[in-house]
Amino acid sequence: MSLEIRHLKLLRAVSEAGSLTRAADRLHLTQSALSHQLRDAEKTVGHALFLRERKAMRLTPPGVRLLATANAVLDDLDAAEREIREGRAGPAGMVRITTECYTCYHWLPAALHAFEARNPGVEVRVVVEATREPVAALLDGRIDVGIVSDPVKSPRVALLPLFTDELIVMLPAGHRLGSAPFLEARDFAAENLITYAAPREDLTIFKDVLEPAGIRPRRWMPLELTEAMVEMTRAGHGVCVLARWAAEPYARAGGVALKRLTRAGVSRQWSAAWLRRREPAAHHEEVLGALAKAARPAVAALRRGTSGTSHSPLRHTAGSSAAARRAGT
Repeated sequence: MSLEIRHLKLLRAVSEAGSLTRAADRLHLTQSALSHQLRDAEKTVGHALFLRERKAMRLTPPGVRLLATANAVLDDLDAAEREIREGRAGPAGMVRITTECYTCYHWLPAALHAFEARNPGVEVRVVVEATREPVAALLDGRIDVGIVSDPVKSPRVALLPLFTDELIVMLPAGHRLGSAPFLEARDFAAENLITYAAPREDLTIFKDVLEPAGIRPRRWMPLELTEAMVEMTRAGHGVCVLARWAAEPYARAGGVALKRLTRAGVSRQWSAAWLRRREPAAHHEEVLGALAKAARPAVAALRRGTSGTSHSPLRHTAGSSAAARRAGT
């Protein structure tokens, strides 16, 4: 048994309307029929999709995840129906792309600007729902290009190096470790550690630094936004770990200091990943070339605080603009 289009329409209607009664009116169904469809969908996925509150229906975490996919599928279906109905051919092509963390959306539009200028008929689709699992999405055929930093073991996946970044520690001004040349794992035992909101096993600071040393921070505080992490650190609520290119503009503004993470430093190699084929898929070579040419200077511009990504003409389809502003690991 699997989900059907009617289940996806139901999910979107109830989330927008806030109640089964209003959603049933939108879908021209009886409330009883809609309730039956919702139970059917929840039985299929094995989880409740909504919390039944007195005055509203609120999405559960599985419901939020499924809604992102529902919106993408239904929007694609609507666009295809319109194009067929109106006799239009649609875009000359499409490249679906995602990243391993949300921070990449700070530089990705600038990196793709040149590609879109040369290929105005090609749609670049940012698949936000595949964030954090780009390799799995590649292997499943859900995306065409993934931006990754973790090693990829699959022989089916090819990699194009883009740039290297470094993870650093941000301290509040006047912190007790402010005079240290670098921080080691043991320094975090007495600290509140602020990171991006991701599973602990996906965070480099845990899997590559703290856990091998058998160290746990005094408290772990995962947050969604880079700005929130910085302000909590500046206010003295903890220390945070993030990419140097993302941290340096805040350090220049004052109130925080940056320290190297371990004596040797912790660096990450970012690459563009795609499936190996005898012949590259249409437009993929051009996208990869644009990424390779523009990613490093785009990141450098962010470190200088001169990025103009907010004015990039990149057209993309994503779950929401809010999602594209969130930060990743």
